[in-house]
Amino acid sequence: MLQRSTLKFLKDLRQNNNKPWFDENKTQYQQAKADFETLVQQIIDGLSRMDPGLEGLTVKDCVFRIYKDVRFSKDKTPYKANMGASFSKGGKKSPYGGFYFHLEPGGNNFAGGGIWMPDAPEIKKIRQEIDYNFSEFQGIVGQKDFIRYFGKVNGDTLKTAPQGYHEDNPAIAYIKLKSFVVTHSMSDDAVTQPTLVRDILRTYAVMQPFVNFLNRALDE
Repeated sequence: MLQRSTLKFLKDLRQNNNKPWFDENKTQYQQAKADFETLVQQIIDGLSRMDPGLEGLTVKDCVFRIYKDVRFSKDKTPYKANMGASFSKGGKKSPYGGFYFHLEPGGNNFAGGGIWMPDAPEIKKIRQEIDYNFSEFQGIVGQKDFIRYFGKVNGDTLKTAPQGYHEDNPAIAYIKLKSFVVTHSMSDDAVTQPTLVRDILRTYAVMQPFVNFLNRALDE
């Protein structure tokens, strides 16, 4: 579970997103960072038992920096008011699909996963896999627990069918997607409960066939 002080730090950071405040509260940041990294290690340990391909991941492989790259952003606040970690084969910069945990108090916490904005060669493979094996894909995303946890697959959508596909393709709604992502919201109370790791891993277990399908496409 996460400490309530970690959530409080992120809430305070949202209201005071500037370097002087951050420097004054560096001790609280270090404590929140350590708390989050402890959770990430526990998730890694559980996921490694579920998916041998994730064995060997380290906390550093998974956790995103709190410092923002503001060079090309209109929002010049220097810090993220959230903490995130991605669990995939090869780490957070890998092209493979995986699992993700996002901590952002105030109604924005979630456990999710999939592939976000894959490059052209990868998305071409995924679209082909969905087209060739649409009944299998439908069975995964239409499964009762999948719908209960995630609702549907999310992602920005092309306005027209990509090259090589037609609008009457039964899988066209998925083939038009630019990302293949699912999320399961978690309340602030839920992320401070002793059952947090168990609940996250249970969510990932429901998601695993979906992630495996996407990664199978990339391996072919």
